[in-house]
Amino acid sequence: MLEGLPPNGASHVMHVDAPEHEARAIAEYLGESFDPAEVAAAAFEVENRAEGAGWAVEVYFGDPPDEDMVRELIALVSPAAAAAATFSLLDKKDWVAASLEGLAPVAIGRFVVHGSHDRGRLAPSRIGIEIEAALAFGTGHHGTTKGCLAAIDAFGKQRRPGRTLDVGTGTGVLAMAAARLFHAPVLASDIDKVAVTTAQANAIANRAAPHIRFLHAPGLGAGAFRREGPYDLILANILLAPLKGIARPLSRLLAPGGTVVLSGLLPSHANAALAAYRAQGLRLKRRRTIEGWTTLELTADRGRNITPAARR
Repeated sequence: MLEGLPPNGASHVMHVDAPEHEARAIAEYLGESFDPAEVAAAAFEVENRAEGAGWAVEVYFGDPPDEDMVRELIALVSPAAAAAATFSLLDKKDWVAASLEGLAPVAIGRFVVHGSHDRGRLAPSRIGIEIEAALAFGTGHHGTTKGCLAAIDAFGKQRRPGRTLDVGTGTGVLAMAAARLFHAPVLASDIDKVAVTTAQANAIANRAAPHIRFLHAPGLGAGAFRREGPYDLILANILLAPLKGIARPLSRLLAPGGTVVLSGLLPSHANAALAAYRAQGLRLKRRRTIEGWTTLELTADRGRNITPAARR
């Protein structure tokens, strides 16, 4: 999930004030709804706003946006915010400096996601994952990724996976977390070539690259997924529609007794995702809701048969 600084040449901005949980949800949802090369979304805390708001969302566009469509997307999270959204021309601004303001490290379990400006402040007992400020939104600073990091941390307290799969890796933060914690093979894929290139660079910078293989692939049809499986831990931090679409092939890649972590879900979408995976024989292990986003942890019984296609 790549959201953050305005894209080069951005000329328009949408702004709306909202409570924190709505602001984060709106930024995450809009960031996933547009091409990250053309549009960027950010939620941030502000001062002197109306009581009950306290946070704002800004979405930056390279071309004049379809205002009605943007409002319809916002309304999926908050009809009131959709009505209050404003659109204007973008003022010139030092975006790198602005992105650093208030961008504090995020601690989840044993992990700390941070920018380079906080590199020297980490406790020795923590696993630091450094993401540049321009890429920080949509990684550890959103409820979807926080839920996944918490699930990885909890899984690691019970067992060490032989293999991990990260579907829709984005900046690679989840793949890096698994690699740094488990020191075991991780296959990380994304439909976006730019995301794969970015994730590879991040893995090198975070000393996680030796354990991670990055793959540019749409869906789960590539032979590499089957050859390197089955997987004890599968991570999929995407959206409801693609999660439902890959339920069958993803479940076939899971090892008996393994865990699937699904995120990128609004609470109202969680049951639909759960139903799709229950139909594949998985059962709910834990549900987490953080900052207005739900993460599901599902498991397969140890006696569950692996299909021939998923065997190594």
